[in-house]
Amino acid sequence: MNLFRFTPLALAVLMAGCSLMPTYQQPAAPVPGKFAGDANGSPASTPVADLGWRDVFTDPSLQRVIEMSLANNRDLRVAVLNIEKARAQYRVQDAAFFPTVNASAGGSRSRTPAGLSSTGEAVDARQYSASLGSSAYEVDLFGRVRSLSTQALQEFLSTTEARRSTQITLVAEVATSYLTLAADQDRLKLARDTLQSQSDSYRLNQRSFELGTASALTLSQAQTSVDTARVDVERYTSQVAQDRNALVLLVGGEVPDGLLPQVLPDRATAAASPLASIPPGLPSELLQRRPDILQAERDLKAANAFIGAARAAFYPRITLTASAGTSSRELSGLFNGGSGNWSFAPQITLPIFDGGANRANLKIATVNRDISVAQYEKAIQTAFREVSDALVQRSALERQLDAQQSLVDATAQSYRLSDARFQRGVDSYLNVLDSQRSLYTAQQNLIGTRLSRFTNLVTFYKTLGGGWVESSETSMPGPIARTTQLAP
Repeated sequence: MNLFRFTPLALAVLMAGCSLMPTYQQPAAPVPGKFAGDANGSPASTPVADLGWRDVFTDPSLQRVIEMSLANNRDLRVAVLNIEKARAQYRVQDAAFFPTVNASAGGSRSRTPAGLSSTGEAVDARQYSASLGSSAYEVDLFGRVRSLSTQALQEFLSTTEARRSTQITLVAEVATSYLTLAADQDRLKLARDTLQSQSDSYRLNQRSFELGTASALTLSQAQTSVDTARVDVERYTSQVAQDRNALVLLVGGEVPDGLLPQVLPDRATAAASPLASIPPGLPSELLQRRPDILQAERDLKAANAFIGAARAAFYPRITLTASAGTSSRELSGLFNGGSGNWSFAPQITLPIFDGGANRANLKIATVNRDISVAQYEKAIQTAFREVSDALVQRSALERQLDAQQSLVDATAQSYRLSDARFQRGVDSYLNVLDSQRSLYTAQQNLIGTRLSRFTNLVTFYKTLGGGWVESSETSMPGPIARTTQLAP
């Protein structure tokens, strides 16, 4: 088989091939060096990106709901399947480094009539063949195949980052939905308690009206308070049902009643979160670990690699076609001595005139790379703003929560005093009604502020790219952190 004489030569040419792919240089981050606060702030004991979601979300029921979402959520399932698809596409492209070898066998039989035969007699012809060969194998002399393989690899790695980003987003959305449901449960309970209180007050006023000690105006005002509470009860009942439906969608299946929240966690729970003690002065380099930024950089590397393939189109392409086998007129003599045959057909294609197509393709590749640079920088800027906003809101919400709690206490005292003055006949029931409405509004706003405090921690967790692992290494007895296994 003389074909094998050419194999070392082909491999030598292949190994000597150069690459026209530009050297990748990571763009400088277009953001300040620190997020917020004192630049000399002490670093966190555990990097935020290394905090496991179990260390952040410590409620057992919430942890179980998050586990269910990681197993059943369709968006995450699509992200995992996209990884498998990209991995297969990379393998297809990477296979171009190697020649395809195919075995073939065939036979033919033909008859030439006497009128067309050179001998004047009918001729029966038989031919059998078996061969092993490679067709149109490209010698990657200028790195075109290598550039395309690098592009496919970076696109595959980009999907893995997209999966991580999807998981972090999913954990954050489940936690936010869970807390929102808890807050609306609190609002519904407050509305029901208010309805009960106002209904009792209405019955007392109705009795006083029947005895002639209360006016019709007072009774009518009490009725408006009852009806307002009834409206809120129905509104929050509907909202709780919608919150539960949203949670079911995120989880990807029905959530057992035993895992549903009943009330918001207390303030101490928020203060105990590891995210609540993250000091100011965080370095913005932490953004480099966010999966969406890593994904944007992978896309940039893929676009950079494709420029190499576009440049290689200006240079000659060398393809090799070769085969070796045996042929015979008789099937029994197919593998006899002297029946071997081979062919070797190298081909070189040199672009001379293409109407500017190669130049235009190179321009497209270069512009796509520049677009990817802009998208990478925009991803960093967006992440920087999200983290900065979360940090600013964290301190502001603490002060707002203190002020809102003080407001609730003050309005509660005002309501008690106005009710006492009404009972003694000093003030009208309108003052009681106004105080009650102010107290109810302040209590509802307090629930909203508490919810904002918790969701701010969730947002902080998400914006800093934490939560890929289940538990951080510092909380594990062994040296390796547990990770959520969703794909091989």
